[in-house]
Amino acid sequence: MEKYVNNKYYKSEITGNIIGCAQKVHKQLGNGFQEIIYQRALEIEFKKEKMKFEREKEMDIFYEDRIIGNRRVDFVVDGDIMVELKAITKLEDVNTAQLINYIEAYKVKLGLLINFGTKSLEVRRYVK
Repeated sequence: MEKYVNNKYYKSEITGNIIGCAQKVHKQLGNGFQEIIYQRALEIEFKKEKMKFEREKEMDIFYEDRIIGNRRVDFVVDGDIMVELKAITKLEDVNTAQLINYIEAYKVKLGLLINFGTKSLEVRRYVK
């Protein structure tokens, strides 16, 4: 598999592996499916690469040390990389804001927003 590694970034080898898996899924499936289809295919690729991950991890949201709700994140990889998937024609500012809020709320260091809904795979990377 082609590697997408830039060593100046935090956990570049792992994020490069995640992006490589997403590229493989997008190349094979193209765009036009629902998000769950890409999520299932990406899970297969992660397992083939022997990556440490949790799928649809439910995480609590706190306000002033009180649980006020929860949200399922598509993947948490290697314990502190949040991967949020989309299958939409265009990423909007609200999608970026959602990922940034999740990074803050779940106290992880890194997030990837991956959009399978376009002709070319879109990936946005955010570091806390």
